[in-house]
Amino acid sequence: MDKKFKKGIVQVYTGDGKGKTTAAIGLALRAAGQGFKVYMIQFLKSPKLSSGEFKMKDAFGNNLKLERLNTPWWSLKSFKNDKHVEKMKEFLKEEMIKLKDIISSGKYNLIILDEINICLFYGLIDLNDVIELIKNKPADLEIVLTGRYAPEELKKIADLVTEMKLIKHPFSTGLKARRGIEY
Repeated sequence: MDKKFKKGIVQVYTGDGKGKTTAAIGLALRAAGQGFKVYMIQFLKSPKLSSGEFKMKDAFGNNLKLERLNTPWWSLKSFKNDKHVEKMKEFLKEEMIKLKDIISSGKYNLIILDEINICLFYGLIDLNDVIELIKNKPADLEIVLTGRYAPEELKKIADLVTEMKLIKHPFSTGLKARRGIEY
């Protein structure tokens, strides 16, 4: 890896408004387009979801690696199912070990943990594990954490926190998620 950031910071995109993942993807495309190496993992997004970003993951060659967890998760339905929650907790423990290796590998300039804040909120991932990852990250590595309900402890240690605030959304009038806009 030739390029490096002089200083990598920690960014948090949170709030109840639309645009957290979209902002992170925009940052990923910008960094990849400038020749930086980006790793993005999408927590809690179904591997069956045919999102635009997942279809484009190979367009930037080796500069952008986008992964999803290979486990079924049905958002609110799964949160209400104790078996799903326990299975996901165990699965995510293993993923956090892999993530620690990815962060310390030096292969990436920017790492995006999409929807990890929701995992923290629902106790699927231990906040102390995430804080440890952040504290031990290389100085030139940028990390972005997205999702609603970012814990206060995470906001305090982050260098940049952006809150997307819901003012108005067409979902409230019954408009469904649209291909190319919401996914």
